[in-house]
Amino acid sequence: MSTDDARTSWDGIYAARPVATDPRPNVRLTETVTGLPPGDALELGCGEGGDTLWLARQGWRVTAVDVSAVAVERLTTLARSLGLGDRVTAERHDLGATFPEGGFDLVTAHYLHTPLELDRATVLRRAAHALRPGGRLLVVDHGSTAPWSWNQDPDVHHPSPQEVAEGLALDPTTWTVERADAPRRTATGPDGTTAEVTDHVLIVVRRTA
Repeated sequence: MSTDDARTSWDGIYAARPVATDPRPNVRLTETVTGLPPGDALELGCGEGGDTLWLARQGWRVTAVDVSAVAVERLTTLARSLGLGDRVTAERHDLGATFPEGGFDLVTAHYLHTPLELDRATVLRRAAHALRPGGRLLVVDHGSTAPWSWNQDPDVHHPSPQEVAEGLALDPTTWTVERADAPRRTATGPDGTTAEVTDHVLIVVRRTA
């Protein structure tokens, strides 16, 4: 699928949703970042912006990217309305083609799954290279299929955090795996129903020396 097709598809998905006025952050982000000194963060696939806004409120300067111009424009407007416009820069990127410039103390990618074509391993490898020494790459993936998931294939394979780490093929003298596990939690779907789901959590740290 072309870049234009991907953008059009995701623009349609977000345009069909009501505008979020108070999006919630992901629990795996808040548990990971709480206690870390604020710095420069990058969110890959920002969507409605719950993680970006939470980080900005904690003092982080956040570059938030999404393939959808609708998502980017909505997040820019919401950040400004909340007085966080000076800490949030939202950019449209098809991560298979372009990547934000700069170095980061934190890169977060929550549920960066898409039915559209995306070389995810290459994107995450580039994210790891964008880390400053001591910086963290947080990757949270689906480890189970929720009742509201778009992919209900019973045979779908959810790569483990270890498999994701191996796919990045990072030099262990420069990057180290800080966390790789599969915690469970109760999640709420778009229609308000709840279900127990599994997250696959991977944290990679760039060594300081």
